[in-house]
Amino acid sequence: MSQLDWPKTFSCEFFPPITAEGLSKLQTARQQLMAMHPAYFSVTYGAGGSTRDRTVEVVLDIQARSEVPATPHLTCIASTKSNIRELLNHYKTQGIRRIVALRGDMPSGMRDPGEFRYANELVSFIRSEFGDHFHLEVAAYPEYHPQAPNPNQDLENFQRKVDAGANSAITQYFYNPDAYFHFIDQCARRHIGIPVVPGIMPITNFTQLARFSDACGAEIPRWIRKKLESFGDDRNAIRAFGLDVVSELCRKLLDGGAPGLHFYTMNQAGLTLAIWERLGFTTSR
Repeated sequence: MSQLDWPKTFSCEFFPPITAEGLSKLQTARQQLMAMHPAYFSVTYGAGGSTRDRTVEVVLDIQARSEVPATPHLTCIASTKSNIRELLNHYKTQGIRRIVALRGDMPSGMRDPGEFRYANELVSFIRSEFGDHFHLEVAAYPEYHPQAPNPNQDLENFQRKVDAGANSAITQYFYNPDAYFHFIDQCARRHIGIPVVPGIMPITNFTQLARFSDACGAEIPRWIRKKLESFGDDRNAIRAFGLDVVSELCRKLLDGGAPGLHFYTMNQAGLTLAIWERLGFTTSR
């Protein structure tokens, strides 16, 4: 199947907060975002499993209190087969049916990655242990992973995850739609036949966005970067311009056949809902 043939899937991502106030804000954002009727809410997992307990807490809270299914991220760096198996059995008993399976980042100072080195090994392990119980999402990088030696190697790494049993993929965020469509064309040439959903990062804070982008290899196109720099500390101007840019990006992606959108909400609902409405979707219950 081509990307055009897959049904559209819309989803939202949260990170596990540290404080009680942060948890309250997440719960409020979650309630507001339910108006989009997302397919699922995903919850991130820190480097080396550093947020494991908080991730599990948020995942189970969403699963128990929300009409929207929870989808935990699961990273394999610094993990063992035993603790991965134990965690997945726990999720299975709680009715979790979807997992975002990732390699994850190596924590500072750690040299031994554990029993898994790459995400395809984690995907293969989950399939061997749990069959088809879990829908497995993996990561894709339209602008290529910052640690990949070259684009071809990055595509080969992605194909390994698909061949290991991934059902679908979510991309790193980007602001150049051509990067996504080129990546999809490259996947088609390799006969990679899973839906690849674009990851969408609303723009709220330029300094924070620049730091994230430098770390993960996501490009901020020069014209967008220069415009954001010109606003200085004017947060309202940054948000308004960012809303225009990201809404147009989403429109181009959907018009071009993208099989949905995955919003990196940063535990806030406002801009994601504003983009949703600009795309012409209803938020009525």
